Amino acid sequence: MPTEENRSGLTSNFITDFIDEDLAGGVNTRIQTRFPPEPNGYLHIGHAKALAIDFMTAQKYGGVCNLRMDDTNPAKEDEEYVDAIQEDIRWLGFQWSEMFYASSYFDFLFECAVKLIKKGKAYVDDLTAEEIRAHRGTLTEAGTNSPFRERSVDENLDLFLRMEKGEFADGSRVLRAKIDMASPNINLRDPVIYRIAHIPHHQTGERWCIYPMYDFAHPLSDAAEKVTYSLCSLEFENHRPLYDWFVREIGFAEPPRQIEFARLNLNYCVTSKRKNLQMVQEGIVSGWDDPRMITLCGMRRRGYPAAAILDFVGKVGVAKAYSVVDYALLEACVRDRLNESAPRAMAVLHPLKVIIENYPEGQTEQLAVEVHPQKPELGMRTVRFGREIFVERDDFMLVPPRKYFRLFPGNEVRLKGAYYITCTGYETDDEGNVTLLRATYDPATRGGDSPDKRKVRGTLHWVSAADCVPATLRLYDRLFKTENPDTGDTFLENLNPQSIQILEGALLEGGVADIVPGDTFQFMRQGYFCVDKDSAPGALVLNRTVALNSSW
Repeated sequence: MPTEENRSGLTSNFITDFIDEDLAGGVNTRIQTRFPPEPNGYLHIGHAKALAIDFMTAQKYGGVCNLRMDDTNPAKEDEEYVDAIQEDIRWLGFQWSEMFYASSYFDFLFECAVKLIKKGKAYVDDLTAEEIRAHRGTLTEAGTNSPFRERSVDENLDLFLRMEKGEFADGSRVLRAKIDMASPNINLRDPVIYRIAHIPHHQTGERWCIYPMYDFAHPLSDAAEKVTYSLCSLEFENHRPLYDWFVREIGFAEPPRQIEFARLNLNYCVTSKRKNLQMVQEGIVSGWDDPRMITLCGMRRRGYPAAAILDFVGKVGVAKAYSVVDYALLEACVRDRLNESAPRAMAVLHPLKVIIENYPEGQTEQLAVEVHPQKPELGMRTVRFGREIFVERDDFMLVPPRKYFRLFPGNEVRLKGAYYITCTGYETDDEGNVTLLRATYDPATRGGDSPDKRKVRGTLHWVSAADCVPATLRLYDRLFKTENPDTGDTFLENLNPQSIQILEGALLEGGVADIVPGDTFQFMRQGYFCVDKDSAPGALVLNRTVALNSSW
């Protein structure tokens, strides 16, 4: 279950206001919600908001929240996604009361369809999908009745039972609700509630060759589970009358109340499962858990803390109005959490060797450096110092500009937790590239402080050549380069060609040699990094979770 801190992240909002009114009026005596993802892909940051609202609303009132896999479309669903959804929910810190499948209700839903037919509220239609769309009308023009709308109850019942027995081909017939083809709400114009699909189902196998539509299965599954509040995103607001119609016609005495909220829209992101699947299948990303993806498993692999995701959801809030949230807010929540929790270490991304010529050859020493500067209770770590070290190549310039305080010939800098050193010379290759620095150190400055309090403006990170650890670092940027990349089928044109940079020759301080996948660090001046699952003994791979400051 979430921590008390995470539970308190749900502040009062219009949903809780509705619930408070119902409780005060005696409409409900208990609170039950559900999170109903379709197992046709991996959960993403938008789902994090939806599931947090579902689970936290139930927790706020001491109620329960169930998990229900909305698996009514066997052509796109898979057990892989079922397992991944459960893992992601648990990672965020939530636990459902009971788990259901919409497919578990197939017998019940079939009986409901038969009940509607017998009431004269459903009919079998032979029109094609294109013809049904043509008959539906527009937002300003009423639809027209199907020529099959007035079939008798007996004929509809006979045809529907034959559909269930597999006598007809895919797409040859559908079952439609009989409501009002002139309704101003186009969703009430005799919606399809069953279609023929001779496709095996991941749960029911080949038992069924007809499958219920979402708008039919969803409200009746809610009602059967005794859900009191069906919380969903705003695009279902116009479906609410249909939701209520199905529940009412089947005869549930205590219908659920559907309440809609604005979905989470994040710039520089594509949340469409279909488009994310396309990127996976075409090899544009390495998989659903590619750290550039905004899937929860991708964020977890990149090193985003679950608590930061919930912090972000809490800051976005619950509202009715459509809005687009800046990705920088999510990154800021990640930085805040990691700044509190991540131990510090040093890593050199582009190494340049320095020989400290007045340091005794063959000698090394152990220096104490704080694990976390704001948490003295975490103690100190030791780093080895010796005659040869590596610094960042970008921390040296032959001809520095004004106010450049790092290494250049004749300048003195502080090595973090070690000594003051002064650059005394350098070596170059045949092309003029600097390949080696020479320096001297001041033995009196051990620990990084000078007894005479002389001012040194630059402080550099470093690693010892004696025990540094080689690593591959993956530096990530946003997968898309435009704020609104989800523009139809051309979204791939908006990919950021610089979304990943792989550094093969990075060096880490020796104390991190035994780190394992999932371990997180702040590397001084470089950002927050997480050990990737691709790591192996002697071959560390780390992902940069987020830089210390946004480059956007």
